[in-house]
Amino acid sequence: MNLLLRWLVATVAILLGAYLVPGVEVTGIWPALWVALFLGLLNITLKPILIILTLPINVLTFGLFIFIINTLLILLVSSIIQGFAVSGFLNALAFSVVLSIISYLLNYLADSTRD
Repeated sequence: MNLLLRWLVATVAILLGAYLVPGVEVTGIWPALWVALFLGLLNITLKPILIILTLPINVLTFGLFIFIINTLLILLVSSIIQGFAVSGFLNALAFSVVLSIISYLLNYLADSTRD
């Protein structure tokens, strides 16, 4: 049940982020569900490898390079999933930051209501 709740929270965060960030378009709930699923799978499999490969840059930028990794993953997802479009790198970067903040807040609210 926890996995399903996290998936729905990520979907809501993607829909809210697309509403807030210009240049990011989600055409409906189904593409948002697929984006949340695919982005979650990439975060589990590919992101740790990318973080290890870019560890020197991450250390020099005090971990801020992770936002660039997130941006690249979002651009990868937008090229694969139909119904999800990002118009450029800076829009993907803004979407990455907004998505991180919204996901954190929604996960915090979901965890506090379960207790």
